[in-house]
Amino acid sequence: MPDDSNGSLTDELAGLDFAAVSPEEFARIVKGLSGRQLGEVMRGELRTRVLGEVFGRMRQQFRPEAAGRLKALIRWRITGESDVFYETSIADGTCAVTQGRSEAEPRTTLVMGDADFLKLVSGNGNPVTMFMMRKLKVAGDVGLASGLTRYFDIPKA
Repeated sequence: MPDDSNGSLTDELAGLDFAAVSPEEFARIVKGLSGRQLGEVMRGELRTRVLGEVFGRMRQQFRPEAAGRLKALIRWRITGESDVFYETSIADGTCAVTQGRSEAEPRTTLVMGDADFLKLVSGNGNPVTMFMMRKLKVAGDVGLASGLTRYFDIPKA
């Protein structure tokens, strides 16, 4: 990826058809960008598209055999130019994702910035390290939060 000093990085990513980008390719893109560059990319309409695509893929990357009989509501709060909420509901071997914040009480809430979220979901960030460095904050069931990665196929860059 080129440097973003002239806007070319943002322009290049804005031109991507994220629906056609494989999870592995997405992981490589994220790995190749600095935290500053990730923050620059996660603005405006491009941020909305990237978050929508990531959360939209969670159902396909869900591993029902690993989740077993788990029943949990996970709330995601992604901070950046504004707070964005998504919720992942796991029950009966299925995973449902909704945008926004419901009135339901989540079993765990994960809070992180844009760049850290992208690193986490692309397999480029270690959740334990991120938690210890306070880049990932957890409210509620920390045990559930610590095991979330086993319930999803996380790409490797």
